Amino acid sequence: MDAIQKSLLEQVAGLHEVPEGAYNIRANGQKAGRNTTANIDIVTKTDKDGIDIIIKPGTRNESVHIPVVLSMSGLKDMVYNDFFIGEDSDVTIIAGCGIHNCGEQSSEHSGIHTFHVGKNARVRYVEKHYGEGDGSGENIMNPTTVVELDEGGYMEMETTQIKGVDSTVRTTTAKLGPHSTLIIKEKVMTHGKQLAKSDFTVDLDGEGCHTNVISRSVARGQSRQVFLARINGNAACYGHSECDAIIMDEGVVSAIPEVTANCLDAQLVHEAAIGKIAGEQLTKLMTLGLTEKEAEEQIVNGFLK
Repeated sequence: MDAIQKSLLEQVAGLHEVPEGAYNIRANGQKAGRNTTANIDIVTKTDKDGIDIIIKPGTRNESVHIPVVLSMSGLKDMVYNDFFIGEDSDVTIIAGCGIHNCGEQSSEHSGIHTFHVGKNARVRYVEKHYGEGDGSGENIMNPTTVVELDEGGYMEMETTQIKGVDSTVRTTTAKLGPHSTLIIKEKVMTHGKQLAKSDFTVDLDGEGCHTNVISRSVARGQSRQVFLARINGNAACYGHSECDAIIMDEGVVSAIPEVTANCLDAQLVHEAAIGKIAGEQLTKLMTLGLTEKEAEEQIVNGFLK
């Protein structure tokens, strides 16, 4: 891998060197490195581009890194990755995509990640998106995540997009079994004329299951964001969605929460708050010696932390 690709890996996966444990690194549409362990196998699909990540039951305190980097302008990359997480396992999965585009053509990565989480298994899934480059071509990322949680399964998703992505549609669908839990924490910042759309649909099918969908975002410049969260309570369950957004300059944010109770014992809550940075917050920081711009940056960084 060249210096640009290594820098992208550091941005999206925090990798300064080859990681310990299982990993699959994809660069410009090709496998750039892979390692498996006794408990985690990674197998190339034969019917389409992508991999199967198979985690044995009872696997604990292990991780999987599956980052993607693109450094060729005009490349359109599409992958299908399936995760099979065995019963009673507890693992961390680090994904993410970084694009470096210095050309005139758009570069695009789209991925469909499907998680089959076994009974009483726990998964922490971290996904970061990052773009850079001084070309006129756009950086486009359209990730799709599909989650199936068996009884007692737990999954926590942390998704972050802070810089350099011109257009993204992030689609997540989930079906929860009895006493399972799905926690989604999203952080997004857009600037310029960027567009970011987050589309969540969670079906609470099992008795005693629970979801919490939390989005924090900042829209700067003339950028636009759309947050859609659909939670369907189909059993005795609890569901909550929350969107907190800061608008700056001419930024636009639309929050569209939707909750549907199809069971008498479903408890569903949605919250949305959009507004500019409060004047008193700026004033307080400026009295400490910060310029207005520095104060804004401090508030935004703290909000997205």
